[in-house]
Parts: sequence; C-alpha cells; structure tokens
Amino acid sequence: MNKSISILHTAKAVIAQQAAAIEGLIPQLTSDFEQVVNWAQKSNGRLVVTGIGKSAIIGMKISATLNSTGTKSMFMHAADAIHGDLGMIDNNDIVICLSKSGTTPEIKTLVPLLKNRGNKLVGMTANSDSYLAQHSDAVLHVNVPSEADPNNLAPTTSTTAQLVLGDALAICLMELNGFNTEDFARSHPGGALGKALFVQLSHLLQEHKKPAVQQNTAIDEVITEISTKLVGATAVLDNDKVVGIITDGDLRRMMQNQRDYTTLMAKDIMSKNPVLLNGNVLAKEALTLMQQKEISQIIVAQNDSYSGIIHIHDILNEGIY
Repeated sequence: MNKSISILHTAKAVIAQQAAAIEGLIPQLTSDFEQVVNWAQKSNGRLVVTGIGKSAIIGMKISATLNSTGTKSMFMHAADAIHGDLGMIDNNDIVICLSKSGTTPEIKTLVPLLKNRGNKLVGMTANSDSYLAQHSDAVLHVNVPSEADPNNLAPTTSTTAQLVLGDALAICLMELNGFNTEDFARSHPGGALGKALFVQLSHLLQEHKKPAVQQNTAIDEVITEISTKLVGATAVLDNDKVVGIITDGDLRRMMQNQRDYTTLMAKDIMSKNPVLLNGNVLAKEALTLMQQKEISQIIVAQNDSYSGIIHIHDILNEGIY
C-alpha cells in the first residue's frame, strides 16, 4: 500500500473513533451532571480541577476554559496537592478530580483529605466502580470503548472525552450565568497573547495573601502564617526588607532533619537572598524565570519594600503559559 494512503487511513480511523467516543458520552450524562452544574452556579467558591498525568494536563485546560467563560476556577496538580498545595483550597470550593482509572495512588491519598475538609468532590472517571467514583459526591462518566492507539494504552480517546465533558460543563455554566459577548471581551483583551503583553505581577497580588514573618519569629508561627495565607511560602523580613523565604518544602526538610525544631526561628531555616521582582514585571516573564529556576513562588518588592508573593498557579490560572 502507498505510504501516504496508509497514513491517511490511520488518521481518518483515529478521528472517526474519537468522534464516536464523544457521541457515546451523551447517554452517559446523568442527573449528577446537572447537580454539579447547579452546585457550581450557586457556589460562592471556585471549581478546583485536579488530576495526575495526562488527566492533569486536561484539567488545566478545563480550568482555563471555566475561568475564561465566567466561572472562577483553579487548577491544582494532585501530586502537588498532597505535598502542600491542598492549603490553597477554600471551604466553599468544589473539587473536580479527573482520573480514568480512579485508582491511582495520588488519587487514593487525596480523596480522603478532601472529604475530611468538607469540600464537595466530583469524580470524572471511566470506572464507575473505582475508589474515586465510590467516594465522590457526584460522578461524571467518561467511559470510552478503547484508546485510539493500536495497543489501547496511550491516553487519547479518554482524554478527549474528559476535555469535551469539561467544555460541556463550562458552557452550561456560561449560559446559566448569562455570560455574554461583552463579558467575554472584558476578560479577553487580546486573548492569551494580550494577557502576556499587559498582565504584571502587581495585578496578581492579593493583600490578604501577603505572608510575612520576622527573622526571630518562632517556627510554630511560621507554619501558621504559611498555612493561613495560602501561597505555600512566606517572606522573612528585617523590618520591611526581605532577607529570606521559607516554603512548604523548607518546612518538610526541617521536620525530616531536626528531631526537635520547636526552638528554631525563621532565620534558622530560611533560604537567603531569594529572587525578588518588581511589581511592574510581566507575569509571563516571571513565569519563565520560575520555570528556569524550578521554583513555585516569587517575591514581589517595590523599592526594597515587600509587596507580596505570587504563586506559579496565580499566573497559570490567568491563562498565561
């Protein structure tokens, strides 16, 4: 067979298979889908989307779509959630957890933690008998006959189904909230490219999320400050000048290495000379720097005066990549 014909044949087969799988989502819609839409529409909180692996990537897209169509949302990677980022979730938030199998170790660890917090949990899964499905308040079914690859292994058709169901959720909420063309224009001045060109770090700062401790602050107070301000870190100050930073990771390493850390102070475990950026720096530039240095938080300072901390998720949730 001619190679070009074989390639086209495979491509057409993949598209046809995925189209059929999407069509197959329609009979899987239940009253749970309506319930989730109603919860989200009436909630004062956000829709927090989480997942692991390829489902996490799809979750980021779903969260971005929700934000751009008028529904407050946040993406939280399931692995990060069980290593400190769980504190970013507020009491009124609804959590949508994406997992084809519903049985991955990260999901099994995360689900009880969410249930103990009292947040409503929505499972988006292909396995209605899974751990995730059995412990969710509502289940969004995304069962597909098979993946598109010949070995039925690579997440392809299943992730397409997740994405489509997420779009359906976003559009239903968009219509219920009366989100119109003018609203869309206000939140998309130039689209993602426009945001990349004008959103500065100062635009993302939140006064109630401005964690700060002094050098001699006791460790228990440091832990409280990080936990309550919800950015996974705190600045360490000498009066108002930034001299260090303490992250969730610093606290975990301290607990692993110190048998008795009750007498320690902030200056004993802080990372000195942290990266400082001015508030007029573009969020896109800050994101690039954070990725290069493999850090999740950046301190914002104006004329050596501490302004606050930006978490990488604050930038990603703006649709800036």
